Amino acid sequence: MRILIGQPKMEQHLEQFIQEIEANPTVDLILYPEGYCQVTHLDEVKELAKRFQTAVVMGYRNEQNVDRALIINKRGETLLDRAKTPETMPLFMPSTVKDDGHRYGYVLCREIFMGLDGLQSEENIQLIFNPIGVGMFSEEQYADWSGEAKKIAMQQRSIILGTSHADGSYRNCGFSIPIAYCFDETGEVVLLSKNDTRTRIVDTELKTVVVLEDSVSCR
Repeated sequence: MRILIGQPKMEQHLEQFIQEIEANPTVDLILYPEGYCQVTHLDEVKELAKRFQTAVVMGYRNEQNVDRALIINKRGETLLDRAKTPETMPLFMPSTVKDDGHRYGYVLCREIFMGLDGLQSEENIQLIFNPIGVGMFSEEQYADWSGEAKKIAMQQRSIILGTSHADGSYRNCGFSIPIAYCFDETGEVVLLSKNDTRTRIVDTELKTVVVLEDSVSCR
């Protein structure tokens, strides 16, 4: 499977998403961050997914500005639409969905820290996705986050992929490390990006990464 991992700037519309899905019609799936899409643009995302036969994994914000998890298949059908864990509550367990013979796991942002417990299953999970909102707020968090992803990949024998926005800091703390990553089923690094917001296409079978040098978020 060829997966495009985007690190867009925060935007009110879908400028980067539209440009990337149109420019890369042969990818099988696009992974974008938490909270990238506004609820008013959901129908457009579904239509683009159907038109280009490309599955979409991201997060969106509803009318109350609450983040939600989203998976849309290549037919434009919604496979997953659920709320993110509220700040005041214990972390939700990860979600899993099935589509065309594949089983996907989904952990929205900090829910990754429930992945080791919440994704344990006798059923095989081929891909686990981790849409992240803003970048890491410290080098320590960057190490903790990527380390947790590696543990989940090894435990589940699954490929895990994550991405954040290119801009924005946690609670406007003024410090942000944009992150994008992919670990294979053995925990080996396929992609581990820090402060490099270029779009990548990961081939999950060949374990290769192509960097799109003219990525929109870098302009």
